[in-house]
This record gives sequence, C-alpha cells and structure tokens, in this order.
Amino acid sequence: MTKAVQKITLSPSRDIPFNNLELSQSNVRRVKAGVSIEQLAESIAQRTLLQSLNVRAVVDAEGKETGMFEVPAGGRRYRALELLVKQKRMAKTQAVPCVVREGGIAEDDSLAENDERIGLHPLDQFRAFQTLSGSGLSEEEIAARHFVTPAVVKQRLRLASVSPKLHDVYAEDGMTLEQLMAFSVTADHTRQEQVWENVSRSGYDEPYQIRRMLTENTVRASDRRVQFIGLDVYEQAGGGVLRDLFEHDDGGWLQDVALLDRLVTEKLKAEAETIGAEGWKWISVAVDFPYGHTTRLRELEGQPVDLTSEEQATIDALNAEQEKLETEYQDADELPEAVDLRLGAIEAALLALEDRPQTYDPAEIARAGVFVSIDSEGRLCVDRGYVRPEDEAPVTDSNVDQGTDASSIEGREAGASVQRTAISVAGASTEPDEDDEDPTRPLPDRLIIELTAHRTLALRDALAENPEIAFQAVLHNFVLTAFYRFASSGSCLEIGLRTPTFPAQAPGLRESVPAKAVEVRHEAWKARLPKSENDLWDALTALDGGAQASLFAHCASFAVNAVHEPANRYNQGRVSAHGVRTRLDQANVLARAAELDMVRAGWRPTVDNYLGRVTKPRILEAVREAKGESSAQLIDHLKKADMAKEAERLLDGSGWLPEPLRLVDSSPSSVEPEGEAGALPEFLADEEDPENASHEDPQQLDAAE
Repeated sequence: MTKAVQKITLSPSRDIPFNNLELSQSNVRRVKAGVSIEQLAESIAQRTLLQSLNVRAVVDAEGKETGMFEVPAGGRRYRALELLVKQKRMAKTQAVPCVVREGGIAEDDSLAENDERIGLHPLDQFRAFQTLSGSGLSEEEIAARHFVTPAVVKQRLRLASVSPKLHDVYAEDGMTLEQLMAFSVTADHTRQEQVWENVSRSGYDEPYQIRRMLTENTVRASDRRVQFIGLDVYEQAGGGVLRDLFEHDDGGWLQDVALLDRLVTEKLKAEAETIGAEGWKWISVAVDFPYGHTTRLRELEGQPVDLTSEEQATIDALNAEQEKLETEYQDADELPEAVDLRLGAIEAALLALEDRPQTYDPAEIARAGVFVSIDSEGRLCVDRGYVRPEDEAPVTDSNVDQGTDASSIEGREAGASVQRTAISVAGASTEPDEDDEDPTRPLPDRLIIELTAHRTLALRDALAENPEIAFQAVLHNFVLTAFYRFASSGSCLEIGLRTPTFPAQAPGLRESVPAKAVEVRHEAWKARLPKSENDLWDALTALDGGAQASLFAHCASFAVNAVHEPANRYNQGRVSAHGVRTRLDQANVLARAAELDMVRAGWRPTVDNYLGRVTKPRILEAVREAKGESSAQLIDHLKKADMAKEAERLLDGSGWLPEPLRLVDSSPSSVEPEGEAGALPEFLADEEDPENASHEDPQQLDAAE
C-alpha cells in the first residue's frame, strides 16, 4: 500500500498597513551590501514594491495576536518603505503586500530568503539594458533608473552588441568577461566569430591578443598622421573608428588607412601651395623624410625676423613674471601645482617667441626649395632653404649680386612671382616580396644594405665618442695611402672629407639612437663654430687639445662607410686578390676597436627591419640561436607572416643580431638561449592565413535582503 504524498500549504498573503509593521530582530542580515536603502527607495517609488515582505504576527503574553506584525525577512525593503514615509512620499497607513508565516523559525526564513536568491548573470543584465535602450530610454535615463553612470550603460550596451554566438559561449562559461570585453572593440560579428574560432582552439586567447588581432589592419588615433589632420576631419570624411570602452585606447583605431593617407597628402599639398607663394623653386612633400636627405644640399643662411615692439614687451613681461615667481618660491621644497604650470607656460611662450621665422635673399629663394613634412607630434614641419647642386648660380652671379640695388631686387621678386613652384609628393619605395624557402639563399642585397646602413651610423657615433681611435683610424688611412701599393680600397674612412650617403633607406634609421646622438653632437659643434669659414682657423686654434680631438673625431666619423654595396660585392670578401684587407674588413677592425655594440645602439629585430624580409628558415634560425630549439619548434609550422610576428615577440629583449650586424669574431649567437618561450597559438597551425584606461566591470544590482 503506497503512502499518500502530503500536499504542501503556502502561507497566505495579506495587505497590512505599514504602521502595523515593525522590523524583527530575527533578520540575519547585519552587514550592509548591495544597493543602498536610498536607491532601493527610489526603485520602489518608480516601480512600486516588486517583492512582498515576509512577516509574522506579534502575540502578547497569552499568545493572542496584537495586530502588529514583525518583519524577519525583507528588512531592507522595510527600511526603504520607512524612508519613503519619512520623506512624506508614502502614507504611513499604506497597505503593504505581505506573506504571513506561521510556525518554523524566523531566522531560518531570513537566511533561506537570502541564500536561495541567485543574482542575474551579467549577460542577462546586458540584454536587459539593450531592451530598455530599444524601448526608447536614453543612456542617461537608464543610468538614473538603475543607479549607475552613463559610462557603465555604454559599456553594457556595447557588450550586448557582441555577436550572439559569442554571447552563447560566454553564457556557457566558454570565455571570460574580459575576453568578451576585448571582442567589443569591433562591431563586425563575422570578424569577431572568425577570431574566436581561431583563438578558442589555443592558449593564445588573452584579451590583449584578441584586441591586437581585431585591430591589426588599423591605425591608432595617436599616429602622427591622425594628429596632423585631426580625428574629426577623418570622421567627417566617412572614416570609421574602433573604440575600446574598457581600456585606454589612445583615441581608438582608424579603419580606413587609405582615406587617412589621402587626407594627409591633400593637407600637406595645400600647405605646400601656401608656402609656394613665397617664390621657392621646388617643394618636396612627405609624411616623413629619410635620414640624411639634405646631405648633398647647400643650406641657405637666413636672417631671423626682428622682434616687434609688442613682442619685445611680451618677452620683458614674461621674464619679469618668471623672475618674480622663481624668487618668491626659491626656498620652497615643492612648487604649488598652479605655479609650476604657470612657469611651464612662460617657458613655452618664451621659446615660441625666440623661434623666429627666417628671411632669405629673393635671388636665393628662386633657386632653392623646401621640405614639408610632419614631425613626431603630428605638427607641420617646414624646413626652408636648400639648394640642389644643379640649381647653383653661375660664378658670374656673385659679381652681379655685389651690386644689387632695390630695382634689381624688385625685378627678381617679379620674376619669382612668375615662376611656378614645383611640388612633389614623396612615395614609399617598394620591392618584390621574395619568399624563397631555400635556407642557403643569401640575404637580399637591399636588406644587407639597410642593415649595414644602421651599422655604419652606429659606427660613426661610436668613433666620434673615441677620439684616440679616430686619430688612429685617420693615421692608418694616411699610412696606407703613402706606403702600400694596393691600399686604394683598404680603409672604410673616406677621407676627403666626403660623407657617404646610404643607397637604401632602412626602416627606423632616422629615428634610431645613433642618428639622434649624431644630430645632437653636430648641432652642439655648429653652435660653437664661427659662421664664416674665414674665422674658422683662429677658432680652431683657440680650442684646447681635448676639444680639438673631440671635433676631429666627430668630423672623421662622417667619413665612415661600412655599407654593403652589391655592385662591389667582388671587392668585399674577406681578403682582396692581393691579400689586403677590404673596406668592410677594416670596418670590422674599427668596430672592435670602438667597442661597437648594435644592441646598445638600439637595434632590435622586427618584422619591418628583418624578420619580414627573410626566408622562414632564417627566421627559425634566429629564434633557435636566441631562444633554443624548443622555441623554434613552437613556430616552425606557421605561415611566414605569422611566423615573423611571433619571432619578433620571442626575440624581443634577447639581444640577438643578424650576421651583418655582428663583429666578425663573434660566435653565431652572441647571446645564450633564454630557454623555452611561452606557448604559441595553436590556431596558427591552420592552413588558412588568419587575418591579421582601465575598465569597469558591469555591476549587478543586488536587491538581496
């Protein structure tokens, strides 16, 4: 005989006036958490009470009901209602829906009500915000109704816009919230799903790696080109921008690179047209010019424009204010922020006034040109006054110039107005993409030229820092010429002084550490030397021995030529046909003597300057030498583009150098392998080529009691 199942009976519900309710001491909640009482009161005022109170009748000593009821479960809701009564927004006799409990333990009811409550999954919250937005509520209205900031609403709406397929993965705990945030960088669901398909089968799924894959074909808003034209101009032209609402993104990523380049070129050309009205013969326009682009050009000597009386008055006032502030705070351990900012502004204003525009002889302007580019901060850079050798005036012009009068100047100016300035836009050079997998294939000539150009510049800097070696190198060159029959090509110092140019412009050469060091040193000496060559001998005589030696080393360094030249490859072997050292052999001797270290000089292997330019076997060889065989095996199955990217990451900080940058007596690897690298993405094993500020976590409204 089966036992009958006892049916449960639910507690009845009643509407009880609020003034008949009182808070019970049986409520287990003692620590404040979740939404504040004030916020809960506002929510009740907007939406009414969404959940009944759990109450028990209060009885007297004889066990009879007194008409009052205590609230053991729902204490925060009771306090919120109490606050509304105090604010006179609700009558104290307002009927409150309550579930009346009999029997059991009050503390057990209170504990169960809180323990059994499950908060919303973040995804449900994102979708709910999306529904509210779709119903017509603004981000500010949603924020006000749910007690968060508009920025949080934007974040949640962005997360709600991620691909539904990725939402399903997140709902099943297949990805973390941080990963989902990374995917919100782009609104392209197809691209999101493609990237997830790749990274989900590997350990290469960190949020920063996902962001990098989603933005790899874009340009950061901090790029000099964007700073030059302005992000708003790009957007007004229809360009799209990817934004990250969860991390600092430097203004986002521009998606239409071709549009950006077109806008930059158009603005540069417009600036060049304006400058062309000054009468220059030619203007060369480029985003950036290669290192040494003015080497063989004559630079005009301009005269600074005189200060106006207003400018001089401004300078005097700024100097007086600066002196007053410095005197007033000279004993202070730390300047007040406002004073520090003001002193900085004064210094910037004085520097701007000291940077005077230059005026030039109209006759010289008619044969000279200008370089127009963008500096590293995205500002227009105008470098005026360079004369090409073919544009130099005939010798007879000097006699005419000596007799220049006002009428002749007017004539030249009239002629200059007729001359139309030739404006040219420099383009990036291209070279064929060779992907020969033959491991014995020599490095491409152009790559060797670029690498040795870096080495030549670094060697010049190293030689200039070693006056004794510079003296010895020049002496060696003189002795070779005077006493040895087959010494015509036996030195890398092209004494003359003739400064060799670089036949190919290596990526990053102009911004390299040696380039900047050479430029700073050169400008410092230029400031110390007289403007007229007629005064040079006396000026050099006045220098002490140490200064003369330093200047000698600096000048001698410009003659260094350690660049590989394909046309002379037959003459660049270990030893010439007569057993004499060749130019590149002598460069190695000089590099060892000057203790040249290309790693200290700032060179490191990247996709642009080496890894993307060589064969896959050479990439693997580099990783093997620097990191060991296990690291090479991590990437040996990748396609070349991905292999080069991963190799750049693996080699970063290793100190590895390609053979053209090593000293001749160096071992194949100048660094010890650093051991096994971190795991590589398994998704890169696919046959298909994969496409190439702190966040605030979404909050959950906790109404738990």
